[in-house]
Order: sequence, then C-alpha cells, then structure tokens
Amino acid sequence: MLGQAFYVMAILGCADDQTACRDVRLVDTQYVSADACAAATPAMLVANSDVAFPVVMAACRPAGAQMAKDAHHATGQPAIGG
Repeated sequence: MLGQAFYVMAILGCADDQTACRDVRLVDTQYVSADACAAATPAMLVANSDVAFPVVMAACRPAGAQMAKDAHHATGQPAIGG
C-alpha cells in the first residue's frame, strides 16, 4: 500500500536575475496538497525573508512518505491544508 503524499516547501535564495537559485531552508510545515502548499507560499516568503540573497523564492515539492514521517516526528506537527 502506498503512503499518503505530502508536500513540503523549500525556500530558495537566488541571484538578482532569479537564476543560480539554491535551497537555503526547508519550511517545517507539511502540506496535504500542492494547492495548500501554494496557498501558504506568500506568508512563508515573508516569514523566511531573512536569507542573505537578493531574491527569495519558494518551491512546493512532493515529499516521500518516509520524509513526511521523519518531519512529523522531528516537529510533532501533522500535515496541514487540503
């Protein structure tokens, strides 16, 4: 049986021209859908605007079942949204 899919949000730091982006942070929250993750993006960009890059972006990505389980164990927070 396949586990339920979750989404996580990566915060990316980019150059001025929005190239050369790299992951700088992973938001602790798990989302139950891509739409729930996308809806949280504006608030998470504000909350994570302290990174030392001229441009900050976010990317929602599917997380494997084990990654979601590990994140839940580490944070004690269930997935939200949906």
